[in-house]
Amino acid sequence: QVQLVESGGGLVQPGGSLRLSCVVSGRIFSLYRFGWYRQAPGKQRDLVATILRDDTTNYADSVKGRFTISRDGANNMVYLQMNSLKPEDTAVYYCTAGVGATDYWGKGTLVTVSS
Repeated sequence: QVQLVESGGGLVQPGGSLRLSCVVSGRIFSLYRFGWYRQAPGKQRDLVATILRDDTTNYADSVKGRFTISRDGANNMVYLQMNSLKPEDTAVYYCTAGVGATDYWGKGTLVTVSS
């Protein structure tokens, strides 16, 4: 099994920054893809960004140029640097990791962007 634990969420003013962290543990040697999703109140869970084992990245159009996903393979960490935050970025952010048809999820961390 694989466990993921997110941290770094909180309240931030519009235009501010936050960095989310995700520690990945367990049977991690086979994992190929890592990512962040988010779910705003009353809405579906949407892709934010993904990063593959070869460090290829992909971003949702809504966060391109503002968010950066990265990983530290040696320490089994995945990060999401979020800059120029907007109120519409408010959501629970989930870390995910997977290989093939299997995906593992963390429990999420809440990000609130408000003045």
